[in-house]
Amino acid sequence: MPKYKLVCFDVDGTLIDNVTFSWQVFHDYFQTDKHRREDARRKFFSGRISYMEWAEHDINLWREKDAKKEDFFQAIKHLKLMHGAMETLSELKKRKFKLAIISGSLNIILEKFIPNYEEFFDDVFISRIYFDKSGIISRVEATEFDMGAKALAMKKIAEREKIGLKECVFVGDYLNDKKIIQEAGLGIAFNCDHQELKEAADVCIDKKDLREILKHIL
Repeated sequence: MPKYKLVCFDVDGTLIDNVTFSWQVFHDYFQTDKHRREDARRKFFSGRISYMEWAEHDINLWREKDAKKEDFFQAIKHLKLMHGAMETLSELKKRKFKLAIISGSLNIILEKFIPNYEEFFDDVFISRIYFDKSGIISRVEATEFDMGAKALAMKKIAEREKIGLKECVFVGDYLNDKKIIQEAGLGIAFNCDHQELKEAADVCIDKKDLREILKHIL
């Protein structure tokens, strides 16, 4: 019997290279108001607004810029899939692992770089932007499972699938992954610049090749 049954991934900096925060990429591209962004950020971290309110606030800044779907794709054309990502997902899928995305990133990133992502992942916890036929933002579903709440998403999947947390793997790169990395049976800090996360992880992988995780999981 395999030691692990569920493998969960972050997106920005893990499945996708050349990016720390996809939200920041879009703010830079659309040149949104930095002061309003910072004000909303402070309100979230001081507990005055929820994560979902923070996300909706920032997405409304893009709406004000009349951002169309094609503009979002243009904004991320310099990003790329992490080396070895598709081979890694294919191998894990072939071996019948449950796969999940637990990320504060946006669905448009996955649509661009892994258009068939729903064929690989059993669960996708991510913020979603929906567009109408003319490419205008029609609605938003902000994930409630970012920051410390990422661990709750993993627990939710594990409970449903009757998998113990010791049988769960999480692969991520940023400080908001610390709690879930600590909760997982195998926490992998991948492509990570943060010593605090590296210390919390069971395994650290600096090489930018997602296939490096396989030797620790299989």
